[in-house]
Amino acid sequence: MRDEWEHAHTDYTVPAQRRSPASLADSEGDWRDYLEHSTPNGWLIRNGAMTEALVSGKPLYLLHVTRGIDAIRTSREIHVSAGCLVGALYCSPLTSQRKGLRPHNLGTYLMRTKPSTTPLVLEVTPDAPIPPKGIDYLHLGAIHLRTYLRYQNFLTPAEAAQLDRGLLANLHTAAAFLNVALRNATGHATAVTDFIDQLSHAVRAVPFLGYLYFEVLSEYLMLHSTTPETKTYAQAGELNNWLYKKLAFAAVEGMSQLFDLARFDPRHHRLVKLVEGIEPALAPGVGEYVRRRLSHLLAQTALHPSQDAASVTFEGTDLGTMRRAAPGLIGQMIYREIRYMDRYQQLYHCFEKAKALEAWDYWNSEGIPTPFNGVIPKGEIGINPAYPRSAVRVWTAQRDSKGYLHPGEEITAVLTPHLASWWAPPRQRETYNAADEIRVDRPR
Repeated sequence: MRDEWEHAHTDYTVPAQRRSPASLADSEGDWRDYLEHSTPNGWLIRNGAMTEALVSGKPLYLLHVTRGIDAIRTSREIHVSAGCLVGALYCSPLTSQRKGLRPHNLGTYLMRTKPSTTPLVLEVTPDAPIPPKGIDYLHLGAIHLRTYLRYQNFLTPAEAAQLDRGLLANLHTAAAFLNVALRNATGHATAVTDFIDQLSHAVRAVPFLGYLYFEVLSEYLMLHSTTPETKTYAQAGELNNWLYKKLAFAAVEGMSQLFDLARFDPRHHRLVKLVEGIEPALAPGVGEYVRRRLSHLLAQTALHPSQDAASVTFEGTDLGTMRRAAPGLIGQMIYREIRYMDRYQQLYHCFEKAKALEAWDYWNSEGIPTPFNGVIPKGEIGINPAYPRSAVRVWTAQRDSKGYLHPGEEITAVLTPHLASWWAPPRQRETYNAADEIRVDRPR
């Protein structure tokens, strides 16, 4: 169990250490070297301001925005959410300067686009320098699968059979693309346009592919951008989060209200146009980057490290075989498909709290009071509500005319290891509003 959590974390200040399936054309170390040293902003992966703040051991100042300030005042509790940070309070960094607390560009985005929320300043005083190990939700598939298998008897036989039928049908629908992606990951290149068009179609059967697709494009834009805005953020030690937000909102109708990556599926022509609209110089290379990077990440996140990527096939196989060969993919599919069940609102805590408890235990043993989204250290950072060795203070935030935040009213409230309740209309698709303490659903 601990090995799975270690596998799902990344420390970008040390060489890549994850085990990988055999026959991959590029290792994780090859990609890390390319991303860090061959892209304009790659130096921020290892030396960004957030990483420096973590390892300093000094108090951290974080921004959280909430719709529930009255409930927090009344209950004197702050609940956390599941999602990319598993069970942490979703925040973005603040930098203490003479003029006040300067928000990270992600925090500026959150406050500008969510005017009905209340910004909070949280001060976290750690007991020691914090290991810069980020949780990579793309690598959580094996944990999702293990958790489901442990608690599958919470489902009725009919529900379990329905889930298995849905998984198998979706695997068969996407099998041709999954095999194409593995061929690309092992060095057998296919045409870029066909690859991305097949990817777009496969997202409908395997929503996890939409998450991979989006994260690959976010990485591409943030690391390769050379706009004046991006350069300004880089000087402050930050990757430019506005780039992928613009991409998501342009690609999917209604994305600005509910962030639903299960619907992120632009075809090749549309993808090139989207990137042209954000930063024209990056459009010519985007398709090839997606082909290579997504193929590699799919093999890394889907397959068990003991597998040979050149030998695995998704066509004509059964669920038992796939659970052994591709536990990461099956776990990610279960994690999303199970939410379509009418009764999942009642079952939510059974599955999500089990993973949160394990995450909190891992973070506590590693000395991590503030886990961050380690797909890439772009500024999504959380607070571990079960950490016993750090102090947390909370204030409402006042924003001045220059954009700096200043602590206002101190809130008498504590972070509690309690997941905020799930609310979802039945039979509708998952989405996660990461800036708040709620989970919501939206039709695809």
